[in-house]
This record gives sequence, C-alpha cells and structure tokens, in this order.
Amino acid sequence: MLNGKKIVVIMPAYNAEQTLKQTYDEIYREFVDEVILVDDSSMDNTKELSKSLKITTIVHKENKGYGANQKSCYKAALKAGADIVIMLHPDYQYTPKLIPAMASMMAFEQYDAVFASRMLGRSALKGGMPFYKYVANKFLTCFENFFLQEKLSEYHTGFRGFTKEVLEKLPLESCNDDFIFDNEIIALLFINKYNIGEISCPTKYFKEASSINFIRSCKYGFGVLGVSIMYRLAKMGLKLGIFKNNTLPLDLNTELTYYYKEQKD
Repeated sequence: MLNGKKIVVIMPAYNAEQTLKQTYDEIYREFVDEVILVDDSSMDNTKELSKSLKITTIVHKENKGYGANQKSCYKAALKAGADIVIMLHPDYQYTPKLIPAMASMMAFEQYDAVFASRMLGRSALKGGMPFYKYVANKFLTCFENFFLQEKLSEYHTGFRGFTKEVLEKLPLESCNDDFIFDNEIIALLFINKYNIGEISCPTKYFKEASSINFIRSCKYGFGVLGVSIMYRLAKMGLKLGIFKNNTLPLDLNTELTYYYKEQKD
C-alpha cells in the first residue's frame, strides 16, 4: 500500500511465457498488494507459468482482443478492492521498477492517471524502438495534441496507471476491444477533465517483446486519427461514438474465469 491505498498491478497477456517471469520478478512486492494477469487465450504456456508464480490468473476461453483483455483486467482489479491500478505489459518492454513512483503520484492525490512515457528524454531510440515507429509515434502525438489541445509527450505507451474513480466512472465498457482502446481512454480522461501525469520511462525492444505488425499499426494509426476528430467534434457539441451520453461504464457483474486465485484464510 501507499498512503493507505491498495495497489494492484494488472497484466494483459498474450503469448508472454518467455518474458513473464523476468517482468514479474522486478515488481517491488512491498508496494504492490496484488498482481492480476489476464491471458487472452494464449497459444503458449502463459497461464501455467502465471499460476506457478502464484499470480492471480484469469483466462479468456477465446481471443477477445487487447482492449477486451484490459476490460477484464480492470474489472478484476476493482473486484479485488484496488484503489490504484497499474497496467504493466508482461513482455518486459517497460521496467516494473517505476511502479512505486507512478503509484505515488496517484496515492497522494496529485493525478488521476499516470503514463510512463518513452518519448521524454531519448530512451525510445536508445532502447531499440524501430525508427518508423518512432516517427509514427511522434506524428500521431502531435496530431492528437493539436486536436485535443493538450500537451502529452506520448499517447501510445502501454505502461499506465489509473485511480479507482477513473475506472469506475469512465464508459470503458463501450470502448473498442482492440488496440484503439488505449487511445480512447485518454480522450475520455481529457473530456472528463481528469489530470494525467507523465514520468520518463526507458524501454527495451527485442525479439520476445510483443509488438503489433505493420498492417495492424496502420489500422491503429487511422483509429487514432478518428478518435481525435471525434473528440474535437464532441467539444463542439456533436457527440459520436464513445462520447455519446448512452455509453456504459465497466460491468462489474461480468463473470470472470479464474485459472488460479490464492485462497485467503
């Protein structure tokens, strides 16, 4: 705990067997109350390894997508009584050692969400980020800052934290089940006037680290442009998609399939 707040780390996983233990071993457990992994129907032994590490493990019977995986993660964390939820990819691309710093920025009520940015400083290219991804990241971030009228250094990090209030109130159930979910949640944070903090984060790109292919990257890029435009229209009074008034928050009554959960005395 930090400042009396329960800290839960969630891991949306897909074929993470080769990097999961290395990632998990670097989590400072004295600050983290629980770790929850959701396996999105992996084809390797991710769920078995997760169970052997005594991580609370949930398994999707079929692959639902990255956004749907996050929804299950957040539902499980809220059901576990989390006050602060940190999303950490189990592919060891981001360092778990920053979790206490990120959590403290929310535990002491300075921010509603915190993102670990690869673009603050020069860590992205040094860490092996492909140059075309670096350029695309910079371009999309500039485009989003222009349309959202904000000043984030990066919108595309997968290492981020949220308070309980954010996860309960934002209409995340109505968000996309694929990668564009990451971008939609940022737009919803801003339109609801929540405060986002950033922290510089080193990154590692290597063969075993998960990464979407070029075609899916292009699809994601066009999705980002669409969310940005809809945000600007919503600010002008024309509410479309996730900005409509009939969108839904996370359904905490959803049944989750636990593959492993430690029994409490």
